[in-house]
Amino acid sequence: MQGIGFTPNSAFKTSDSTKALSNSYTPFEAQQKFSSVLKESIEKINEAQNQSDQMTEKLIRGENVDLHNVMIASQKASITLQTSLEIRNKVIEAYQEIMRMQV
Repeated sequence: MQGIGFTPNSAFKTSDSTKALSNSYTPFEAQQKFSSVLKESIEKINEAQNQSDQMTEKLIRGENVDLHNVMIASQKASITLQTSLEIRNKVIEAYQEIMRMQV
C-alpha cells in the first residue's frame, strides 16, 4: 500500500547515517520525527478521500469518467482509512499495555 506511507525505512531517514544506525535520537528529535510521519500519513489519507469524493461527484454530474476508476478510487480510500484505524488501534493497545507494566 504505497498510498499510506508507513514503511519503516522511509519514516526515519536522516542525512546522518551514523545516527540512523545507532538510533540515538533525543526525545525531542524522536517526537518531531513521529509527528512528521503521522502528519504525512494523515495527509495521504485525506488526499485519497478527496480524490474519491471528486471522482464520485464527476460520475454523479455525468462527466466523462469510467465507473471502474471511481470504484478503484473509492476502494483505495476505504482501505487506506481502515488500515490507518487498525494501526491506531494497535498503537493504543501497545500504549495501554505499557501503562499496565509495573515499574
